[in-house]
Amino acid sequence: MTCVALVMGVRSLLGMGPAEDGTIQLDANLVRIVALLTGMAFFGWFWLKNGQTLGMQAWRIKLVGFDGAQPTLGKIAIRCLGATLSAACLGLGYLWCLVDRNGRYWHDYLSGTELILLPKQKKSPPEKKPDATAAQG
Repeated sequence: MTCVALVMGVRSLLGMGPAEDGTIQLDANLVRIVALLTGMAFFGWFWLKNGQTLGMQAWRIKLVGFDGAQPTLGKIAIRCLGATLSAACLGLGYLWCLVDRNGRYWHDYLSGTELILLPKQKKSPPEKKPDATAAQG
């Protein structure tokens, strides 16, 4: 919504402001494109930063290249466009993982990236605090 509001502000600055009755109407396709680009920017930023969004961190999932390396900006861009294609084909690109022997999606193959499950981190035992009564006596 913030990005759409920014687009509305830019349109007003460019002289494409409200109509005579005060209403501002955006083209529906423009709103769709802004929403798509906003989603791609969100995922792209997190994947480029450390390979994980906040939700992926909670589920211990990470995006890596087929070689295990951090994905590049180009691979992330191709993955985002490929994921859009996977969804546009009635979701077949996502369902492909059910029949693929590697469990990969179409956009995994297009971009050379894949999602991996990280191992659980072992919890260290809590440190014992000194007993206040023992220190006094």
